[in-house]
Amino acid sequence: MDQSAPFPDQPGSVRTVGILGAGRVGTAVARQALPGGYAVALGTAKPPEDIELIVSFTAPGAVAKTAEDVIAGADLVILAIPLSHYRDLARHDFGGRIVIDAMNYWPPVDGTMAEFEGEESSSEVVQRLLPDARIVRALNHIGYHELEENALPPGAAGRQALALAGDDPAARAAVAEFLDRLGYDPVDAGPLRAARFFGAGFPLFGTRLDRAEMTAALHALRPAVAAGA
Repeated sequence: MDQSAPFPDQPGSVRTVGILGAGRVGTAVARQALPGGYAVALGTAKPPEDIELIVSFTAPGAVAKTAEDVIAGADLVILAIPLSHYRDLARHDFGGRIVIDAMNYWPPVDGTMAEFEGEESSSEVVQRLLPDARIVRALNHIGYHELEENALPPGAAGRQALALAGDDPAARAAVAEFLDRLGYDPVDAGPLRAARFFGAGFPLFGTRLDRAEMTAALHALRPAVAAGA
């Protein structure tokens, strides 16, 4: 990403980012968030000392912490763990924090999980598990390698759009700013149930669209969203 992008020195309402998961997705998000002016911490189920070395190599400038400390110290938490382990999140206190659900349901990898086989988006299932979290679905429909390769400063021609959905308007606004600072045009899809349309196996997943194209695609799907389809 062009670091001359016209951002203020400091982010707005979100300044500290905690990432649960130190794999390819989590570390890619960390590498993009650090130049955006965010303080970044990563945590896993392992003790921090077990991941310090990999974090230092894959996301220089980020800090390894326990999962509990990652959540407690973050304005924004990103879920970047395999969805098959999502139930482990219930032991943590998210305390009303904004949480980006970047997880995807992959039956060949996760195994068949009945709760994700229905009409709901996987994020709606996660929201029920974590009722105190302000879940916003985002960052799930772009590959971890593309996250760095495709980022552009605001106003750049052909800047890629990323959709987001959530039931809390203030949380959606904060996530939209975060996506902008990562190098992408945010497009607000509305309530969390709209997340299904950019989930794995659905029309917008993996597409590379600009803001106008993404907005038009979501607008075309909006009647189904409003009807709860």
